[in-house]
Amino acid sequence: MKNLIKKWNQISLVKQIIVGLVVGIILAVTIPETAKPVVILGSLFVGALKAIAPVLVLFLVMSAIAQHKKGHQTNMKSIIILYLLGTFLAGLMAVIVSFVFPVSISLTKSAEGVSAPGGVVEVLKSLCLSVVENPVKAIYNANYIGILAWATLLGMALKNASDTTKTVISNFSDAVSKMVGWIIKFAPFGIMGLVIDSITTNGINSLLSYGKLLAVLVGCMLLVALVLNPIIVFINIRQNPFPLVLKCLRESGITAFFTRSSAANIPVNMRLCEDLQLNKDSYSVSIPLGATINMAGAAVTISVLTLAAVHTLGIHVDILTAIILSLLSAVCACGTSGVAGGSLLLIPLACSIFGIPSDVSMQVVGVGFIIGVLQDSFETAINSSTDVLFTATAEFKERRKKERTIQFQKVS
Repeated sequence: MKNLIKKWNQISLVKQIIVGLVVGIILAVTIPETAKPVVILGSLFVGALKAIAPVLVLFLVMSAIAQHKKGHQTNMKSIIILYLLGTFLAGLMAVIVSFVFPVSISLTKSAEGVSAPGGVVEVLKSLCLSVVENPVKAIYNANYIGILAWATLLGMALKNASDTTKTVISNFSDAVSKMVGWIIKFAPFGIMGLVIDSITTNGINSLLSYGKLLAVLVGCMLLVALVLNPIIVFINIRQNPFPLVLKCLRESGITAFFTRSSAANIPVNMRLCEDLQLNKDSYSVSIPLGATINMAGAAVTISVLTLAAVHTLGIHVDILTAIILSLLSAVCACGTSGVAGGSLLLIPLACSIFGIPSDVSMQVVGVGFIIGVLQDSFETAINSSTDVLFTATAEFKERRKKERTIQFQKVS
């Protein structure tokens, strides 16, 4: 038994997750009833990640800011620009693909009983109010905008604290990070449970009638992940972007796909940033911030489903309106964390610029709920993996600039 555990620990985490994935599929397909108790492993894994993430963010950010030395580069400006640019371009790409491959859908009443925000102002107001939420409540509700705000203020207040106090905070930060490592070791078993739950609960029959819509939606997200993001990375670092892109998709995207939670994937992303040897002062802030405002997948979802409603109703769309839709989907996507139900409930806002009544747009939301098994998985995988990708891109770009400066000084 000891030898078996030793050999298992020698396998990389990604390979362990693939083993868990394959075993989960086999169990769910062959003995679904017998395998149902294994579902608890998935719930425990996601629950543990969601529980530790707010505490991790609080201590990491507080410690990083308290010990930050003046003049030390953090790259946050570049990271935020990449987040916003990536989200807008993802929405624009989704609009273009939706024009090339127009989709009509059968509307459904599956969204009855849920309510969408009344406008963009309401979304942004909710986002701003999250900043000043009670800090204890922010941690309890996993409100990362609020956690970041209070952690930043506490870090700034502790800048002049004694070295002993800063060491204690740093030790707490290291301890929480270590706990995260313990939880992530159980990822293969958690993924196995999540796969069994997904297959035994949802199946694929309900998705077949929306095959074309899913193909456009997933196709857009794959284009963002494998074409758009690599172009953005290459422009910044001037190197082959695919090793970094594929590493982020493999080590962050896979877990995000199955947990379907950007919050739950924050600890995974933190570990990946550590493996990439990125600046802790940067990624301790950029990763939880990215889980809130870096929403390329959500922008794709909003754009594709909105234009599906437009094509279904036979509404003409000009180029200017399409660009406005891209901007609106990006703004709405950045505000998804403050709205219950995520990106799907922001579709009525996008539909409103085409004059589509709320009762019809809520039927589109119902379609979103039906395909949500795959839509939410792909969306979260794109959103979360891109947090690490753009954080690394900004830092590698800065390193490249410094290397060129040093070389120029040597030559001169």
